[in-house]
Amino acid sequence: MKTLLKLQILKSLWIPKSSCRLFHKQPRILAPELFSHDKAIRQGEQQVPEYFNFANDVLDKWSQMEKDGKRLSKPAFWWINGRGNEVRWSFEELGFHSRKVANVLSDICGLQKGDRVMLILPRLPEWWLVNVACMRTGIVLILGTSQLTAKDILYRLQASKAKCIITNDMVASAVDAVASYCQFLKTKLIVSEGRRDGWLNFNELYKAQSADHICVKTKIQDPMVVYFTSGTTGSPKMAEHSQGSLGFRPVISERYWLDLTPEDIMWCLSDTGWIIASLGSVLDPWVFGSCVFVHSFPQVESTTILNTLSRFPITALFGTPTSFRMLVQHDLTSYKFMSLQHCVSGGEPLNPEVMEQWKRKTGLTICEIYGQTETAIVCSVFKGMKIKPGSMGKAVPLYDVQIIDENANVLPPGQEGEIAIRIKPKKPLGLFSKYIDNPEKTAASERGNFFVLGDRGTMDEDGYFWFLGRSDDIINSSGYRIGPFEVESALIEHPAVVESAAVSSPDPLRGEVVKAFVVLSPAFSSCDLEKLTLELQAHVKKVTAPYKYPRKMEFVQQLPKTITGKIKRNELRNKEWGRM
Repeated sequence: MKTLLKLQILKSLWIPKSSCRLFHKQPRILAPELFSHDKAIRQGEQQVPEYFNFANDVLDKWSQMEKDGKRLSKPAFWWINGRGNEVRWSFEELGFHSRKVANVLSDICGLQKGDRVMLILPRLPEWWLVNVACMRTGIVLILGTSQLTAKDILYRLQASKAKCIITNDMVASAVDAVASYCQFLKTKLIVSEGRRDGWLNFNELYKAQSADHICVKTKIQDPMVVYFTSGTTGSPKMAEHSQGSLGFRPVISERYWLDLTPEDIMWCLSDTGWIIASLGSVLDPWVFGSCVFVHSFPQVESTTILNTLSRFPITALFGTPTSFRMLVQHDLTSYKFMSLQHCVSGGEPLNPEVMEQWKRKTGLTICEIYGQTETAIVCSVFKGMKIKPGSMGKAVPLYDVQIIDENANVLPPGQEGEIAIRIKPKKPLGLFSKYIDNPEKTAASERGNFFVLGDRGTMDEDGYFWFLGRSDDIINSSGYRIGPFEVESALIEHPAVVESAAVSSPDPLRGEVVKAFVVLSPAFSSCDLEKLTLELQAHVKKVTAPYKYPRKMEFVQQLPKTITGKIKRNELRNKEWGRM
């Protein structure tokens, strides 16, 4: 097989020389054996392989290097649960286990390349095995958080036409409540020590499978993962990423936000339902041959994080600003992070004062990243780059990021506009493929030669970007993107609610939270409002994912509306943020 993409070629093709100056170390070049392809195609100024499969072209190459003695015998995956249980896998062991799971999906479940599988699991080793097994089989993975309710799951199963769902005991009952309404769902796999009627037991099937499996051949444009992403109107949209936009992306720009080595141990605190879990816990660290560290705690707890960072040789940490805000509340002098070297924050803007406190108490700098489900990472503070507090860094090498006006004209430095990525004449590799079954939404996200991210910002003379706020009404609380429609739809199901509007409201810990302005039915106008608030909050938690419930609530006589009857959420939001 002819080697077309040796890393010296990657160095000259992918990383501009100007970018190399951003790093305090020499650019790290991965082993040439990692990237061998039969044929290459051109995409704009970028040369990419026609075929690519992350399991075959990255993970299996690291495995072979282990066998050949070219990589030290260090774990590729390290999982703990805080109760004494521990799992460590090398790349070779990861390959062994994931091939067995691939056979479960193909041989037992009868799934084929292109079929869709929904995966709803907490931080269990099986989550990583299914991720890799889907790569090996060409099965399209759909990720979901364990906080999804039966209603959320029903919508996702029906919209995606998923043929299989994999989950655990915690979510199985919700699936059973809606499975009969999902005509495409053929198989239910449960990760459990016990059995459940109507479900195949994942653990039992895994044990019985052979570890012999031939990885399918996937093209760079073939779908890989689907993420449901919230919008301001309607239900969540299905954003499809390809083998190229998700899997090959870190190969060609792997240094821009992590800059790891095979010696590093990366811990990403993200929920398994979001794209950052794919980036920070699967794809990007494993491109480097680094170890992915996982703690299975059900909720992010600051004391657990601090104790874990003190006990284990973790060198790189990703967390939301909410996580870091919680951590700096503690007396960090009683903790010693002997190995931690690199901290990354993303999902929402990081308060400069939190960054300063973390630096003062730990001696470590927090590097910010900015991106979306559709784009992965767009801007980043590169390791070793000058930090401007409050800035989200510079555009990553894959993207030409600009600030544009309503007519798609590029604005000069310092002028406020919408953050956008140039997609013409050639679409950049890292961008998602499309919103599935929604060409109107896909087209609406484009303006002239740009993909518009829906956020407003500025760029300074040095190329640093500054986030100002959302152009739409998305609420971003602790890194969770919440569409107001989902909250309002849940509230309207309660007999006390005539109508409502959900907006973001400032919060010192979470950055922002959901606030609902509620118009009550006359029958409830004289009731105890404090008691009703608690009742409505509990109601929302039951009918949709709990993280979406309104932590603040205000009862009003009417909502501000446009002449056409549309709710003016921007007016309510400006009131909350003191921008009236």
